[in-house]
Amino acid sequence: MEDTTSRPRAVLAIVIASYVMIVLDVSIVITGLPKIQQGLQFSAAGLSWVHNAYTLAFGCFLLLGARAGDILGRRRMFIAGLALFTATSVAIGLAPSAAWLIAARALQGLGAAILAPSTLALLTSHFPEGPQRTRALAYHASAAGVGASAGLVLGGIIADWLSWRVGFFINLPLGIALMIGAHRYLKESTRHAGRFDVAGAVSSTLGMGALVYGIVHAATAGWSDPLTVVALACGITLLTFLVVHEGRAAQPIMPLHLFARRERSAAYAARVLFLGAMVGFWFFTTQFLQGVLGYSPLEAGLAFLPTTLPNFFAAILVPRLTQRFGNGRLLATGLLLALAGMAWLSQASTDTSYLMGMALPMVLIGIGQGFSLSPLTVAAMAGVAAKDAGAASGIVNAAHQLGGSLGLGVLVVVFASAGAGPADAHALLAHRLAATFATSATMLGLCLALVLALIVRPSLRPAIQPCHSK
Repeated sequence: MEDTTSRPRAVLAIVIASYVMIVLDVSIVITGLPKIQQGLQFSAAGLSWVHNAYTLAFGCFLLLGARAGDILGRRRMFIAGLALFTATSVAIGLAPSAAWLIAARALQGLGAAILAPSTLALLTSHFPEGPQRTRALAYHASAAGVGASAGLVLGGIIADWLSWRVGFFINLPLGIALMIGAHRYLKESTRHAGRFDVAGAVSSTLGMGALVYGIVHAATAGWSDPLTVVALACGITLLTFLVVHEGRAAQPIMPLHLFARRERSAAYAARVLFLGAMVGFWFFTTQFLQGVLGYSPLEAGLAFLPTTLPNFFAAILVPRLTQRFGNGRLLATGLLLALAGMAWLSQASTDTSYLMGMALPMVLIGIGQGFSLSPLTVAAMAGVAAKDAGAASGIVNAAHQLGGSLGLGVLVVVFASAGAGPADAHALLAHRLAATFATSATMLGLCLALVLALIVRPSLRPAIQPCHSK
């Protein structure tokens, strides 16, 4: 009988499709929120928990889900995550009440926390380090941007023409097909004997949960709110304990030696800054298109094509460009382009035209994102041993998730604080949105400085050493 495991194209298709399913789901939820509010009688504050319940569960269980893949087998956890994500998608689509939907969204976040690190770990284990892995990670990165934009368009179509529930039912046939494909084509990873780091799992789960909750709560209640302060303090305390404990644990859930390499640690920190800026771009650009330019949800989704298409084609070029210019230089170029586009957007006002003031900077941001995400992932996974691939991918995903939550929380505060502007409602909205774009540009500037100092500069050092004649 023919061995059907480890076919590279099948593996890549299954892993990327599963990741796209996660990204699409988030985008469909964003465009479907008004219909969900009407259908289930959500209050304005309660509606935020449609997204926050998912984010909390996702952020809480990422490291635990990643470590479970190392110990129990990555294919097994990949299929388990798919099964839970798919089942809860159906439960959300059938939700008869707001409480039901929020509970199902939390369980769906748990499924995503199991699934997301498994996708990256499976790519790492199925594709050797070098051009093959770079190409696979480039497709993985492009899937995020394309999936997000496609989800905005698809969500607008489904919400306007059908029902918001249909957006969740789509995951049922897709999830079943992916589980069948995973069982057939993915090879099971080598299980690494050991026990779960209970103290590390509890402190990372509760610590990240408290930190994410504090950030999310700050977006509505403010950073000085007592509950925000307590949540952030608990999160920081528990994560500090986690770091101390992991240095002593025999089988840590987050091996600290993964941070010993300067390039890898810089990639984790840069990812936090980059995602903080980019999540703000998606969130606030949608508001500008609809609130200032007067676009419908479907038109706003289509208006992201100047970001989506360049993002996709730039990501496809990453393997070839990496071989020619190096991972660090390409990453710095992408960040510089994204920074230029974001700084351009920060000049937006009510007089801004879509073509000159939005579409052109969105092209720069799309190319920049396409050139940046995959090199950031390559730098974060470089030199990681097979036994630590799951833990390393969990840290990458944690930086991705927490960076987006932290960045959005900060930008919402900036948006609310930028009130000393025009009296006209549309002009005030444009003024506040421009302030958030300026803050996102600052995040990208810090990210670029970090990459140049700790990733690009060390890689150039051997090439500029003077030659000594004998």
